[in-house]
Amino acid sequence: MEVIIQPSPDAAAAVAARIIGDLIRRKPDAVLGLATGGTPCGLYKELIRMHRQEGLDFSGVTTFNLDEYVGIPPGHPASYHRFMQENLFAHVNVPPGNIHIPDGNTPDIPQFCARYEEQIRQAGGIDLQVLGIGHDGHIGFNESTSSLVSRTRIKTLTEETLAANQRFFAPGEPVPRHVITMGVGTIMDSRTCLMLAFGEGKAKAVASMVEGPITAMCPASILQMHRQTSLILDPPAASLLTRTAYYQHVFANKPDFQRVSAFPVI
Repeated sequence: MEVIIQPSPDAAAAVAARIIGDLIRRKPDAVLGLATGGTPCGLYKELIRMHRQEGLDFSGVTTFNLDEYVGIPPGHPASYHRFMQENLFAHVNVPPGNIHIPDGNTPDIPQFCARYEEQIRQAGGIDLQVLGIGHDGHIGFNESTSSLVSRTRIKTLTEETLAANQRFFAPGEPVPRHVITMGVGTIMDSRTCLMLAFGEGKAKAVASMVEGPITAMCPASILQMHRQTSLILDPPAASLLTRTAYYQHVFANKPDFQRVSAFPVI
């Protein structure tokens, strides 16, 4: 696992966008796994800028989103369909037919989940999966105790996750208790994982993920076993790591063929 510490969330998002941009330029038909929530917004803004100002071409790209709430319509303000449209897809040239987001209103959830897995396989697998991390170490909506080999399925959210996501809903409006999410095993099949984490509130989860034991109590910790994961942090999110100086040393001394940008480290 590569740990990259940047001076700010904006600098971290710029590094992440450069990694994705390099992938798309090398492989125009790349398959991207995408995440929602506040964390990746800066990344998506930078990708939009790269599309508009640098000609980054998404016309061959295929996307699969991690998750969606069960029971709210795609146009709902908190829907991940709407989030992705407003924060990325309306501003870049990904063909609509190449966009895949779980259907939270499907009449047959198990059948849909099996089909979603098959669509990922038919696309050739996910080249790069964008991830955030929950305060308890969950990835996607794979809450603590989730199977580390799980596939796309329905999950029941914890009270902590419901409380954390209440801000995306109108006052007094209940957060759906169920979601469709890619499984931990599905995420682990991605060729590259790219996680962003910002703020002191994520520091404990980050430390458990990177330097703690591999355990279903912190599903993100399984990424220690992933073949190529990059974790991009701001200083508050990195504040509980014990080997910060080493992570900074590694990033500052990459061989030329591994460099994706000239962004500074701290």
